[in-house]
Amino acid sequence: MGAFHWSQSPNISHNICFASAITTTSYEWEMKNFSADFHLRSPEERDTECKGKEKGEKEGEEEEQEEEAAAASGAVTVRCEWDFNLSTVVSSTTVGCISDTLGVIECDPSDHYLATGGIARKIRIYKIQSLLPNSADDFAFVDHNDACEYCICTPAKLSSLRWKPGLNGQVIGSADYDGVITEYNLDHRVPIFERDEHGGRRVWSIDYAHWDPVLGASGSDDGTMQMWDPRCEDGNCINSVQPSTERNPVCCVEFDPFGGALVAVGCADRKAYVYDVRKMVDPVFVLRGHERTVTYVRFLEDRMMVTAGTDGCLKLWDVENQNDIRTYRGHVNSRSFVGLSIWRSGGLLGCGSESNQVFVYDKRWEEPIWVHGFEPMGPAVCSGGFVSSVCWRQVGEDECTLVAGGSDGVLKVFVGKRLSSS
Repeated sequence: MGAFHWSQSPNISHNICFASAITTTSYEWEMKNFSADFHLRSPEERDTECKGKEKGEKEGEEEEQEEEAAAASGAVTVRCEWDFNLSTVVSSTTVGCISDTLGVIECDPSDHYLATGGIARKIRIYKIQSLLPNSADDFAFVDHNDACEYCICTPAKLSSLRWKPGLNGQVIGSADYDGVITEYNLDHRVPIFERDEHGGRRVWSIDYAHWDPVLGASGSDDGTMQMWDPRCEDGNCINSVQPSTERNPVCCVEFDPFGGALVAVGCADRKAYVYDVRKMVDPVFVLRGHERTVTYVRFLEDRMMVTAGTDGCLKLWDVENQNDIRTYRGHVNSRSFVGLSIWRSGGLLGCGSESNQVFVYDKRWEEPIWVHGFEPMGPAVCSGGFVSSVCWRQVGEDECTLVAGGSDGVLKVFVGKRLSSS
């Protein structure tokens, strides 16, 4: 394993700036690398789960088909079925223009905690309930020091955070600008696992598989996506792929959250690659359509994915036939990571913007259904601000929560309620 880098990283611009390197070859993942208890959900198991959903979704699908037909004829009007309100602002009362860009926000799957990370070299942990209003009319303005349960100082700027599945919010993984991946035990607030196998190049994204055993994956400036086993002390690399022949940086990685065998990778070569983890010699398919770097890839449904790019658009894809179903435009994104999060229950997409606004799209319509500006907060204002990260809570059906963070370090919590159909 490579050496740990605990020294501070140099000041690096937040703008996406990539360099190419030498080409390497892909590798095949041999299943013998796993113990006998490795379990991927079988097609029969997934089909059984899907059948349970089909009955309740049938009417909704028919309605969507009617709306899509109307959209194709130009007869549909985008409508917002949600009433969003700002409930909480978490800011800093520190005087002066301090770089505290929130690069990532992650809600704990158990819905107890929220974590943020970024340029300030801190993982801040908040109790979700403490950030929510007691009633619909409540509004709170609090300081980070008061709202934060605790924070963990990190040796370098953070680019990605992911809660480790199945541990009830006890372990969180991080990736940093020095190319180091670290897991922290939050009960003791200490690192328990580290790996540095990307040659010191910045790691943009990490994710964990939703299988048993849990595996990790990371995408880096070195042009590779590596899959590794956190049960091994040295983070044994199970497989490594280089999606782009020009070795363009890998900006994002996400395992299929529904338990399937797919892992998606977004690359600076304007493409998204989808691999079957059981045989990763070549991608199962490649999604082409963005005009610039693909910064985020998210699974929306069992057979749908959403990608984001610095061409200023989001794209909805049909995984089965690799069709570009819909393109969402409205936000501004030409150079920075502005976040992408999906609320699967409500079919809503959230992202930031270089116009310093947070945008919400309904998956059925190409135009945004709601936009909120991040007004300057605090005693001193940094120019050129933008919304840099977003995260939906994955709970509820008629009520939702969206958390957004800015390049000024301000955290805002929005609560949305579904409007009555009458």
